[in-house]
Formats: sequence, structure tokens, C-alpha cells
Amino acid sequence: MGNTDPERIVPSAVPGGGGAGLRPAGAATDQGREKRYLILAEGKSGDPHYGKTMRGVVAYSPHPTVAIVDSERPGESHEGIPVVASVQDGLQYDPTTALVGVATQGGRFPPAWRDLLRASIEAGLDVESGLHEFVSEDEELTELADRHGVELRDLRRPPADLSVPTGENLRLSAKTVLTVGSDCAIGKKTVAIELDREAQRRGLKSVFVPTGQTGIAIAGWGIAVDAVVADFIAGAAERLVVEGAGRGGELLFVEGQGALSHPAYSGVTLGLMHGSAPHAYVLCHVAGATETEGYPGYPLPPLPEVIELHELASLPLRPARVAAIALNTRDLVEEEAHAAAAALEAETGLPVDDPVRFGAGKVLDAVLTVLQS
Repeated sequence: MGNTDPERIVPSAVPGGGGAGLRPAGAATDQGREKRYLILAEGKSGDPHYGKTMRGVVAYSPHPTVAIVDSERPGESHEGIPVVASVQDGLQYDPTTALVGVATQGGRFPPAWRDLLRASIEAGLDVESGLHEFVSEDEELTELADRHGVELRDLRRPPADLSVPTGENLRLSAKTVLTVGSDCAIGKKTVAIELDREAQRRGLKSVFVPTGQTGIAIAGWGIAVDAVVADFIAGAAERLVVEGAGRGGELLFVEGQGALSHPAYSGVTLGLMHGSAPHAYVLCHVAGATETEGYPGYPLPPLPEVIELHELASLPLRPARVAAIALNTRDLVEEEAHAAAAALEAETGLPVDDPVRFGAGKVLDAVLTVLQS
């Protein structure tokens, strides 16, 4: 599924900024310059799953992407942005920042990627990465960055002072909506951003709350909750919704992570549910999906069961309903997409639409109806 514009902040100007130590900012700049991304997407620029950071930043970041590095696709383009074979070839487009635009197995850099990172630093580009392996803790890269006067920013580094929730999440006047999913990597971030943008278009005081590295790269603030110690995930989620309300949000759209029925990533979902204490959920689902991606033999539960599971697992002090289903119809033609949505409405009794393909209005209407009930 496949854009947030409220007041921005950018990572602090220290190596390893990212999720820890955020400072307010006005213009979108890198050390006084307009930030211009050269996205490193080696081997993954055409992959909607492993290249999702690239795609999210291209679609939604306020900072322009001027070129994409992928030696497997030089001369091609993505959304009108040229794909080049090397960092050196991308310099003609005057980037200021190299962004790691892929997800890798285990969140670590393959050996060949070190050459890309070194080339970016030697070219005088700041480096932003959302992988679990922190560039700011790599001795070779930090020495090289010091020598060339550039910054290394780890978007996934959590704040050092996280703890458990305090209950402040339940005292906020803001209304919170969490996107959840039947599986991972199916559009939870994208749906949250689309709902936020539609709410802003209607004049509502809405804020997108980022909880992952791509959301942080787009919005310029947030905490990557999948890098947080398990005991503190709910506390991190609480901090994020408090921050979103402090940024003027009366309606908060929290980016979901994982999936409650996922064999590997259910823990982060439950932590987000209890820490953000949403008033409503939007359930994301890929049309026609029946099995957990990457886990053959793990069937997805029927969606009515998934809906019931989320509502039963809500924080007891803040029961929440699933307001609507955001259906990812990327593999269907338009007629099939409408038919799939209608069938799912009949099965679940909930409003269903693809907010990216057909606009977020219908899903937002359903959310607002639940919030007002």
C-alpha cells in the first residue's frame, strides 16, 4: 500500500541521533543545507517488501529523493527518480544524505554494503540507517565520518531512559487510533499516514505517530519500538502518544508494528496496543492473503477472529473496537478490488476500503464514527 506534514523535528546533530535526543527544527535542512536523499537500495529497489523503507520515504518524506543506488537496475527509475549504479554516479544529483533504504535479514549489513557506506561517507554525505546494526557504533565508519566531517544517524536507536507506562496515556484528551494487521509489512504505516493526511485535509488537528525506522525517516521523530527492550515497549508507546499530543495532535494515528497472531512479531504489537491505549483500531489486510508471509504452513486466522482477538486483547481500562478494515488491493485490478472489499464487508460487518488506491475518506469516516460513539 502505498504520503505527513505536521511540524517536523530532525535527529539531533550528534552521531547516533535518530530516536534518541530529538531537537525541534524549522526548515528541512542538513547542517544548514536542504536535505536531499541518495537512497541506498542495492538489490532491493524493485522489491516492495525488502525495499519498503525506500518506497515509504519516496512517497511521503518532505525531503526530496534525488537518486537511488542499485547496481542491478542502473538507467531505470522509480516514481521518476533515477536509479544509478553507484554512490559516485549519484553525486551528480547533489545529495546531502545517504539513506539506507532496505530491510535486511536480521537487520544487519551484508558485507558488500560496507563499500556503499564507506563510499557515501568519503563523498561527504551524512548517513542515516534504520537497521539494527548501528553505524554510529562501527569504529571504522565513525573514524571515517570524523575525517570527512559527516554525521552518522541511527534511526532505530531507542532513548536510553525508557521505562514502563505511567498511566499518562489514559489521561490524554487526544483520541488515539492504532493501525494493526493480519500480518507484517502489509501497509500499517502507510494507512496511518493516509488517514492523518485525510484528517488534516478536513481541518482536524491530526498527527502521525511513527514507531518504526521508516516512519521516523519520514516524520523526523519517533521511537523504533522493535529495538526497545520488551519490558519497555508499552512505555515507549505511551511516550510517543504523549509526544504526539504535545505536538498539537487531538487525533493521533499510531503506526502499527508486527501482527498479534504472527509467530515471530506478536510481542511488539501487544506492547503497542497497551502502551498507546487506542480508542479504535484500523485493521490492515492484504486481499486474498491466507498464510503468514515467510512462514509456510502458518495460516492467517479468519478476519472475524482477528478482529475479536484485538478487541479482547485491548488494555482493560481502554477497550477499543476495530472501526474499519484497510484492504491492500495491490495485486488486483480495480473491479476485483471493489469486489474484494464488498465481500469482506459482508463477512465482517465493517466498512472496508483501500485508502491508498481509493482515498482514505471512507475509512476515516468509520474511525470518526467509532470515536464519537
